[in-house]
Amino acid sequence: MKSKSDGFVALDFVSRPGAGRKIMNFVRRESIFTQGSVCDSLFYVQSGKVKITVLSNRGKEAVLAIMGDGDFFGEGAVTGQAKRLSSASAFTDCVVTRISRSALLKILHQEHVFSDYFVKYLVTRNERFEEDLVDQLFNSSEKRLARILLLLARYGKPGKPQPVIPHISQETLAEMVGTTRSRVSFFMNRFRKMGFIEYSHGHMNIHNSLLNIVLHD
Repeated sequence: MKSKSDGFVALDFVSRPGAGRKIMNFVRRESIFTQGSVCDSLFYVQSGKVKITVLSNRGKEAVLAIMGDGDFFGEGAVTGQAKRLSSASAFTDCVVTRISRSALLKILHQEHVFSDYFVKYLVTRNERFEEDLVDQLFNSSEKRLARILLLLARYGKPGKPQPVIPHISQETLAEMVGTTRSRVSFFMNRFRKMGFIEYSHGHMNIHNSLLNIVLHD
């Protein structure tokens, strides 16, 4: 995002206010947008965590993803989607940039630095969704939990691995894995005893050695 072209800096566009762009602060559990609301903007996470959920007709909520620093969400605005298919809320205190659809489409047409980055990001996200589907279909719940924890710790992304979200509940992890809370509790205790995770000052720290669970057949 730091690359430049004709004086344009992609990072500046998503991190600073301007025409069609607004910096917004949300406190933990505050709603950012709701399922069924008008889909007229894209969001970029500057700091913090954002939870993406979907609600069934029967009122059952499922956690689709936890977005972190540098992630986009609400990208249905790009394709002209009329209504939000999911809800977004602050999982921790967070700072996000709201980019209106008109401002987004304009910059995508005018600035190749940003459009190239955004397309690459969406392709990477699509690959992640495919990996999630394969994970759900073929891997055990233990492997799925280990993979989710590594993703939450942003394993493999630039920068130092960070602690997983403070106070993340086992109920939330169970929803993301697709298993029961008791199974998540069993595996989390196992991971802790094996030294893959540790708790410190309300944070859960993930060690790269947890990757052994994912790779083990």
